[in-house]
Amino acid sequence: MTEPEIYDLNGKRVWVAGEHGMVGSALVRRLQREHCSLLRMPRRAIDLRDQAATSIWIKSCKPQVIFLAAARVGGIAANAAMPAQFLYDNVMIAANIIHAAHEAGVERLLFLGSTCIYPRDAAQPIREEALLTGPLEKTNEWYAIAKIAGLKLAQAYRRQYGADFISCQPTNLYGPGDNYDLDSSHVLPALLRKIHEAKQAQAGSMTVWGTGRPMREFLHVDDLADAAVFLMRHYAGEMPINVGSGQEISIAGLARLISTVVGFEGELVFDRTRPDGTARKLANSSRLNALGWKSARSLEDGVRQTYTDWLATMPSDERSNAARTE
Repeated sequence: MTEPEIYDLNGKRVWVAGEHGMVGSALVRRLQREHCSLLRMPRRAIDLRDQAATSIWIKSCKPQVIFLAAARVGGIAANAAMPAQFLYDNVMIAANIIHAAHEAGVERLLFLGSTCIYPRDAAQPIREEALLTGPLEKTNEWYAIAKIAGLKLAQAYRRQYGADFISCQPTNLYGPGDNYDLDSSHVLPALLRKIHEAKQAQAGSMTVWGTGRPMREFLHVDDLADAAVFLMRHYAGEMPINVGSGQEISIAGLARLISTVVGFEGELVFDRTRPDGTARKLANSSRLNALGWKSARSLEDGVRQTYTDWLATMPSDERSNAARTE
């Protein structure tokens, strides 16, 4: 049974930091169903790495609630190529917004982290207490360190100043607005694009990075947005809360599932010279579930919806070609 609400969003001025990204867009969609006033920032209106500009915007617009979803994101290749940018940009964005929120007297703030903050060899499923108990996964440590800094800042401002700031860490996300650039995307959109293109080319095979053995958990971004709104209403604690689907699949299994959704009938070839990343990463979401929230959709349903959404963003001639091959 759901706990009583501890915070009412009705009539509140709400800002989604990072509203133009995949997570931010999902939060805006979800919050449009609430009786709150959404504060909108035009794309690239200010640089959130700029402390003065960020502080001025927050003080002038006076949000009462902030969902901090702004971040530089990317997959293994992007983390390896741009470690300084992943660390600096994400630390500065988090620090500037959290500090300005405190100075402006923001009532509630939710910092969105990532389950990549946990040690590479953490016991599975990963509980929130595993944070900082071991070495990080090397392929994304720069992003992870920045996210740890953000959630620790939220904890510190709560502890020192009594700020009502909370944090959550979602598992691997996918859905509308994802990044399909093969040089910087995460595994699910990268596989979706590669398998789609292999089908279009009528290829006999398609290469998947790594052995295919690592196990991963995936959460549709609209489910995350719903969980974030739920936490804003129902949770007020220092412990960062895991947000996951509870569904686990191998990379090989994911590639096969996407092949089925896309209609690709060729062979999947695994390139063992490429890195696998963490062997297994499943979040223990029992704390969130105990509060009364659970994921809404299956991975197969979510992938089908995502593929349909992605096809709709293509130029009309590409959509027509895709339709003719189905």
